Amino acid sequence: MDKPGSQRSFRLLSTLARWFDSGPGSAPAVVEGLADQIDWLRTLPFMLVHLACLAVFLVGVSPVALLAGLIAYLVRMFAITGFYHRYFSHRSFKTSRAGQFIFGLLGAAAVQRGPVWWAAHHRHHHAHSDAPSDLHSPRQHGFWRSHLGWFLTLKGFAPDFRLVKDLRKFPELRWLDRFDIAVPVLLGALMFALGKTLQHVAPQLHTSGAQMLVWGFFVSTVVCWHATYTINSLSHVIGRQRYRTGDGSRNNWLLAILTLGEGWHNNHHHYPSSARQGFYWWEYDLTFYVLKLMSWMGLIWDLKTVPISVRDHSSRRLDAPRRNGHAPGSC
Repeated sequence: MDKPGSQRSFRLLSTLARWFDSGPGSAPAVVEGLADQIDWLRTLPFMLVHLACLAVFLVGVSPVALLAGLIAYLVRMFAITGFYHRYFSHRSFKTSRAGQFIFGLLGAAAVQRGPVWWAAHHRHHHAHSDAPSDLHSPRQHGFWRSHLGWFLTLKGFAPDFRLVKDLRKFPELRWLDRFDIAVPVLLGALMFALGKTLQHVAPQLHTSGAQMLVWGFFVSTVVCWHATYTINSLSHVIGRQRYRTGDGSRNNWLLAILTLGEGWHNNHHHYPSSARQGFYWWEYDLTFYVLKLMSWMGLIWDLKTVPISVRDHSSRRLDAPRRNGHAPGSC
């Protein structure tokens, strides 16, 4: 019989191994039975990335490091909203298999795990939005749980992969999920190498490898994380509702700016398959503008948008004019 100490050591090693290899995923049959508690040891890297941001006081700051951080934020935020969300989760447009893999690589650089994991959780969210089984509903679980606590739990680590059978048939996407740390580590190494190179060839820029790593990777990653999380924690609480969607989703113009278009969340829940979430010209949606440009270049195609009848004349509109007590288009 194994000694308790040996069993604890084995569990510790298994947890450490999952930092680098997430494995093939848990069986859907056991998802509901997983504990709803935070796995602190498994989430240690997440906490260390936050702590690494404090190194800004050691490495200093320079304009080039800030620019690198801003670019890294914008590219990765676009990859999350344009690729992880609108492509992998909702199939709002089409691309080639090579394009799909590149989109997955870019999304993985945002350090929000792999595209299959991300899409599985998001599809579950739409199926159970603001219901008790919605893991990141602020109505059900409060702000902090909806903001970040949900994906730190054992249940959060194991989504229902039955919802993403269309994605799991691609081995390259399963690889990105299993080794979700690979792309972020590569990005961090490239940032450090860029800083070291600039330190030698352009010393007047006053940057270094450590400075570029801290601002270009750690700080921009944490900002991208929390900007993304606001769509769960704030876009179901703060803002205006245009449509009756049966949940708390809201449109929030400030979050739309911060997340390149994701803040038009009530629009999105009204018609999830649209690649454009800012339904009207005044609703800023930078992600859609870039996707449209990519479609003109032939990189993607079949962009789905919301039909005008669904956008303007839906009986689910809260602001629709009423005649004889009925909204246009209602029974």
